This record gives sequence, structure tokens and C-alpha cells, in this order.
Amino acid sequence: AGGHTTEILRLLSCLSESYSPRHYIFADSDKMSEAKIRSFEQKRAETFSNSQFTLDRIPRSREVRQSWTSSVVTSLYSILYSLPLTYRLKPDLILCNGPGTCVPVCICALLLGLLGIKRAIIVYVESICRVETLSLSGKILYYFSDYFIVQWPDLKEKYPKSVYLGRIV
Repeated sequence: AGGHTTEILRLLSCLSESYSPRHYIFADSDKMSEAKIRSFEQKRAETFSNSQFTLDRIPRSREVRQSWTSSVVTSLYSILYSLPLTYRLKPDLILCNGPGTCVPVCICALLLGLLGIKRAIIVYVESICRVETLSLSGKILYYFSDYFIVQWPDLKEKYPKSVYLGRIV
């Protein structure tokens, strides 16, 4: 929620106005992200007059310390909920950075690509706080993302498919 949102907004602040509209998807139980995103977009609108964005909430696939068994059920529910949303948005690019909410959306985007409906480029940026090991989302999306970016050289050594760009957030 808070930390991941701050990191992704730092990344987005570097993007040109051609990355529009932006669609933000976050967990329905996330109470902080909407305010942070709205504030970011309000500031962005001062620079880019044609700034467009949407906000969507999806069920959280896994709560912190949730059992693995029940995580399967909540993750499947989140995927089923995300499928019509992903179909409606048909994103060109998915930029994500670690919260479990990104996994169902990426799975749905992969499914749309496999069905020949729309292929999205998936860019995963592992959180800067992940110094020696990947997050659970990272461990899943390492195999499915088009670009997998890490911010520490040790992770690049352990995960050769990754791209090390230094600290980017």
C-alpha cells in the first residue's frame, strides 16, 4: 500500500505525457493509495494539461500473514474479478512493483495475450527494500514479465534474467 505506492509514483514522475491515460489498480482494502495517487495526478496536471487517469480497486489476493491455503482461494477470486477489468482496459504496458495486487492483473494480461486479444508488455520493478531475496510477487512474475528490474547487484547475480539499473526509486 503506502510504500509500494510511493515507489511507483516516483517511477511515474519520470514518464512523459505520452504515457496517458494511466490506470491505477490497487487493493480494495488499501486506504492510503487513492489519496497519494490523486495528489500525484493533481501535481502532474499542472505540468501536463491533458493528463488522464483512472482508479480501480480489486480484491486483495493475499493479506499479510494469510495462510497459504486460503490464499489460493482469495487469489483465484482476485483473478476472476480482474479479468473483466483487464479486458476493458486492454493495457499496452503494465508497470508494477511488488504488491500482491499486481499478480492477478498480470496473469489476466498474459491470458489476454495468449488468447490473441491484446498483448501487454509487463515491466516489474522489485521494491528497493528487497536487497537479497525477491518478494513473493517477484518470485512469481520473474518468469512472466517482459522486463524484470532489480535495484541491488546481489539480486542481479541470483536472477540472471533481471536487469540491474541501480537504485531507481
